[in-house]
Amino acid sequence: MAVRPLRPPRFDVAVALAGLVGGLLLWAFGLGVRPDSDPIVLFGSRWALLVPLGVTACCELLRRTAPRTALAVGTLALTADVMTQGSIATIVMYTDLMYAAVVYGSPATARRLPWITGVLTLAGTLVPYAAWREPEALLIGLVVGAVTFAPASTGLIVRNHRDAADAARLQAEQTALLAEMDRVQAVTAERSRMARELHDLVANHLSAIAIHSTAALSLDDPATSKDALAVIRENSVQGLSEMRRLIGILRDGADDREPAAVPTLDGLGGLVDNARANGLDVALDAEPGAVPAPVELAAYRIVQESLTNALKHASPGRVGVSLRRSADALEIRVTSPHGHRDGPRAPGSGAGLVGMRERTALLDGSFEAGPEDGPEGKLWVVRATLPVTDVEQGEA
Repeated sequence: MAVRPLRPPRFDVAVALAGLVGGLLLWAFGLGVRPDSDPIVLFGSRWALLVPLGVTACCELLRRTAPRTALAVGTLALTADVMTQGSIATIVMYTDLMYAAVVYGSPATARRLPWITGVLTLAGTLVPYAAWREPEALLIGLVVGAVTFAPASTGLIVRNHRDAADAARLQAEQTALLAEMDRVQAVTAERSRMARELHDLVANHLSAIAIHSTAALSLDDPATSKDALAVIRENSVQGLSEMRRLIGILRDGADDREPAAVPTLDGLGGLVDNARANGLDVALDAEPGAVPAPVELAAYRIVQESLTNALKHASPGRVGVSLRRSADALEIRVTSPHGHRDGPRAPGSGAGLVGMRERTALLDGSFEAGPEDGPEGKLWVVRATLPVTDVEQGEA
């Protein structure tokens, strides 16, 4: 509901002044509603009608700041005006007070006034006619309806239109806010996806380059340096190729090349061979069976990132990769020796674990990574459980 002004708005002041000036002009020309001989005129003096005129004009100043009070005082002023010769200006200003009470008053007032004035109009029509049995008596009801029911009904219509407009505007603002929130969420999700893809595609190659370049610089052995340079060249070429492919996809039609095929679990063998070429001792035990494409991509990326982390941080020893398909999920387990590492290490940012956790969460799976005690010493274990039943139903 709109906040009522503390001071009378300029429009209300103008209305009050116009009504007062108009009433004074009518009084100056001697134009009243009833003659002195009318039986209901108790105060025949021309000066008497100026009192309700002034009071009603003052009530106009309160038409928005205190509409119910203005209507109540205005009703008393109109009653007093009936006992004088009367002024058209007083009656017109009263109709405005009735209208303002419905438009600017409380919701309860807006609901009740049309009903109350309707009953008064009906009573003003039937009671005089039943008492006098004259057709002219019906005019009393017409006057009562014109002064009370008509402005109250008009005010209710205007208020309903304003409320509907306010509701529509509020709904439009809420819709715009929701659209902006959706846009921000979509942009954030897309940025996160791009960050995961970029990390998964390039981090493995850059980690191998960093480790082998450190080894080449620290060891004064031409044969070892040559082997390290060969690994560095191979990983740099592969990393550059992956970067070019990713940039081509992001450029939205910048070239006509088809994007490379999405990695599948059939490529785990090549992934393990590449890790072995970089110096890891990897054992692969994979029986994933048939899984949906989203699960397949997530599982491939989790294994890829786990091998990258093992290359950067694991102690010497065997790295184990295991994939098992159960009735409703794909279980992934990657283990690597955890402890002191004598050789060169590549710095980590923690983005890999975040990316694996996000990929698992997108499929409503579970993910955990941390050190554990095993038969052969302390291990770093990555476990991920990716549901397959819900994804299969979604694709169907």
